[in-house]
Amino acid sequence: MPFGSLGLCNELLKSVAEQGYTSPSPIQIEAIPVVLSQRDVMAVAHTGTGKTASFTLPMVQLLSGGVSSQPQCVRALVITPTRELAAQVAASIENYSRHMNIRSGAVFGGVRIEPQIYQLQGGLDVLVATPGRLIDLYNQQAINFDRLEILVLDEADRVLDLGFIDDIRHIQTLLPSKRQTLMFSATFSKEIKSLAKGMLNNPLLIEVDTANSALDKIKQQLHPVDKERKSEVLIHLIRKNKWHQVLVFTRTKLGADSLVVQLEKARISAASIHSNRTQHARTLALDGFRNGNVKVLVATDIASRGIDISQLPCVVNFDLPYVPEDYVHRIGRTGRAGTFGLAVSLVSEDESKQLNSIERVIGRKSEREIIPGFAPRVKAPAVSSEDDEYGNFEADSAPRRRGKSQARRGRGGK
Repeated sequence: MPFGSLGLCNELLKSVAEQGYTSPSPIQIEAIPVVLSQRDVMAVAHTGTGKTASFTLPMVQLLSGGVSSQPQCVRALVITPTRELAAQVAASIENYSRHMNIRSGAVFGGVRIEPQIYQLQGGLDVLVATPGRLIDLYNQQAINFDRLEILVLDEADRVLDLGFIDDIRHIQTLLPSKRQTLMFSATFSKEIKSLAKGMLNNPLLIEVDTANSALDKIKQQLHPVDKERKSEVLIHLIRKNKWHQVLVFTRTKLGADSLVVQLEKARISAASIHSNRTQHARTLALDGFRNGNVKVLVATDIASRGIDISQLPCVVNFDLPYVPEDYVHRIGRTGRAGTFGLAVSLVSEDESKQLNSIERVIGRKSEREIIPGFAPRVKAPAVSSEDDEYGNFEADSAPRRRGKSQARRGRGGK
């Protein structure tokens, strides 16, 4: 099925062709015509399935036929949980609307607010924002929602995970009740259902490319290893397999920085990306990874959303995540847009609980493969008390989710 059969205008079809896309993905086939009909949508789609275009393309077309935005007003608002995802979505909107008279921009924390206030003065057709910075701008009377026509909540499950639910509910009270609302999420949990019930009006549920079907495109390898030898194993695998680009996930910020130091000592170019790094440093690290100057990008889960590398060959779980759904999001960075990818997990004895939870979620057991020379020797000690991306945690316990005070302190969106 070609894009031309979905009801998109010639200007958008031209932009899509210029991006190199020839056929729409399943979520795009299902969602684009419904969004164009101006109906509310609740879409459940796995990462890497083309969901960003499934709402940006029809949204831009709907806005193109209306009245231009007024000073400090926005006509469409896209809320994302992280800075990187906000920048990625904003770039997609800019690319798709290049042949149309659409003004768009992005606002998020970690950078000065003054340029963002200036950007809003003339009004925007589309604004992509993280929750905290959006509320800050509203409190400074820099933005007006009276003329809002479309609201999009992207990665709704992650918005809840990061403790932004209170911010989202507050933002909802500021918006006009008559609007089109689109919600995209990788899962459809009870919490997501509750959020959707209060925000959407008789939405159409679209569910395609579930986690398990998407995982079929990703080869998963699991290597049992002693905790203290994980860095050594990672270096061995990079050299043996001649990986030129690999995204590595750690559980903690300290662990990410420590791993970068060890990789650099082994003369493997590496950089870290997590919430303690400045937005400028995070952007430089991501750009270096994209252009090949950085071979290994070490990331935490909070910073992982928005890392969209075309044809990324390999993802490594240096530490297993506490939240099993995060495993699906992590490895979904590879095997995107129909390509095949590789996901490698280095698992120590103390991570058996996380591994069991992950295997229950994905509905399959991972084949264990011991790397010659790196067979586990002793049972690893319990996880030490260290500040991870969600707050402090104690040995053998799941991390505490960020509460209201923590979410407020991280106001700009991670």
